[in-house]
Amino acid sequence: MRYDLFTQHTIRADVHFSGAGLHTGARVHVVLRPAPPDHGVVFYRVDQPGTPAVPARYDHVVDTALATVIGKNGVSVATVEHFMAAVRVAGLDNLRVEIDGAEMPVLDGSAKPFLEILQEAGLQPQEAPKKCLRVNHPFMVSQGDAYIKVAPSDELRICYTIDFPHPLVGRQAYVWKFDPGSFARDLASARTFGFLRDVQSLQSRGLALGGSLENAVVFDDHKVLNPDGLRYRDECVRHKVLDFVGDLGLCPFPVFGAFEAHKAGHALHNRLLRHLCERPGYVRFVPATVMPPRSVAPPRSTVYWKPPVLPAG
Repeated sequence: MRYDLFTQHTIRADVHFSGAGLHTGARVHVVLRPAPPDHGVVFYRVDQPGTPAVPARYDHVVDTALATVIGKNGVSVATVEHFMAAVRVAGLDNLRVEIDGAEMPVLDGSAKPFLEILQEAGLQPQEAPKKCLRVNHPFMVSQGDAYIKVAPSDELRICYTIDFPHPLVGRQAYVWKFDPGSFARDLASARTFGFLRDVQSLQSRGLALGGSLENAVVFDDHKVLNPDGLRYRDECVRHKVLDFVGDLGLCPFPVFGAFEAHKAGHALHNRLLRHLCERPGYVRFVPATVMPPRSVAPPRSTVYWKPPVLPAG
């Protein structure tokens, strides 16, 4: 896919897919449809009376314990991060996501199938300019020994570090600069991962019911249980970068900045976005025409984004 920074995009044609949710285990059917300019990415629960809308936005995140869950008026959609990573990297701004259940399909546990689905649908440019946000000054969010440091940059740059007490994981670090080709090659195939003792505990509590070696990397105390092993030597940290890209995708606009994340997760990702988008001066709109060159127009007054009025139905 070739990323267009200047105009808004939707998909060219409807596309359908199905699969089971990672945590519910329930099989759901999803239809992606084109949406008009400034609509944003919005999920519609077609299994609920009135087909309620759930905007894919950071300010509608209602749970981050096991995955990123968005919700509105008591209706939610879980595990949206892998899909949203593909949406953001593909350059999609407006999309209607019709789903007949409470969780997005996990598919193979990565973002690669979602990229392929979006490529099948095709991209359609729209007669509307794309807006971008640029980090305005450095700051940090933290919880315990986990943190995310943020600094101004004319590109999206992510440095992510994880540290797990396992002989095949341990401390891993990965640096990625925004590039759709690099994402497809180096990040999209990285699968969600977990440890056998944790999976067994979750399933005993009625969670992770859709998890299997077909859609997750699972470690016991000494080895990888998946017959085909790892897709990348450092697949775990690459997947964490993928998750971060997906959670950043819940900002309504592409974000330019340098992010250094250490032992973070969905909760800290969301706290970061709330700081960025809701505190005066932390980000500012910039014209797409000045991004991503190194020279950026002088700072202007912050322009606050207001959620669009969603169409009925």
